[in-house]
This record gives sequence, structure tokens and C-alpha cells, in this order.
Amino acid sequence: MSTTAVTAVAPLTIQDAEALVEAARAAAEADGATVAITVLDAGGHPLAFRRDDQAVLIAGETSDRKAYTALQLNAPTADLVDAVLPGGPFHTLPTALDRPLLFIAGGVPVRRDGRLIGAIGVGGGAPEQDHGFATAALEALAG
Repeated sequence: MSTTAVTAVAPLTIQDAEALVEAARAAAEADGATVAITVLDAGGHPLAFRRDDQAVLIAGETSDRKAYTALQLNAPTADLVDAVLPGGPFHTLPTALDRPLLFIAGGVPVRRDGRLIGAIGVGGGAPEQDHGFATAALEALAG
């Protein structure tokens, strides 16, 4: 009989989520951007959300959808933008699901010990800025 060892990985906690939000907020503030930040657990449930007072209202929706997309596809949304262009492998995917995906940079999966445990999404800045704020948050959590 063969046995396979399974190593448990700690889930994303509310403390982790709050640390991610704070690090992304600090990165955005340092860059002069007003944003919304969403953190989802591995099941796609919201753990934390923050929207700057001056952020455009749609930033809340985009941060949520970017996090959800990064979680579902286990990839940064910045890496998926070309996949939805005509002829791309995910061209029809944004409209194929009940909960729409958003293929704009700013969503990043959160991993622990190589395992997917959640995602962070940032909306409100330019896509490249949002991606930078999300990755800065991951670096702060890891560091």
C-alpha cells in the first residue's frame, strides 16, 4: 500500500488579508493613487475590502473582479490580458460565466508554500499601477 504525505498549508487569515490591504494601500498612497482593494480566500469569499474616499466608485467592482479572476485562473491578471483578445484561448471566457471575469492588470493570486490560498485585486489606478500595488502587498506579506 502506497501512502502519499500531504502537507497542510495554513489558509489565508483575516490578519493576512488586513496586512495585504494595508501594504497595497501604502503602495498606492506613496504613488499618489486612490484605489480599492479586495482580498478573497481560496473559496472566493471576501476577507477584506477597502476603497479610498476619493477612488472612483467602479474601483470597488474592478478590484473584486480582478481578485476573482486571479483566483479562478491561478494567475496574475496582467499575464492574461492577451488571452482574451480575438483569437486568444480565453476570448469568450469573460462572458461565459455567471460571475464575470476581468482581464485587466491588478489581480494577483496569493500562494503559501506553493499552494493557492486566495487572491488580491486592486482597482482605481492605471492597470500597471494596480498590478504593482498588488505585488507590493504580496512582497510585504512574504517578507
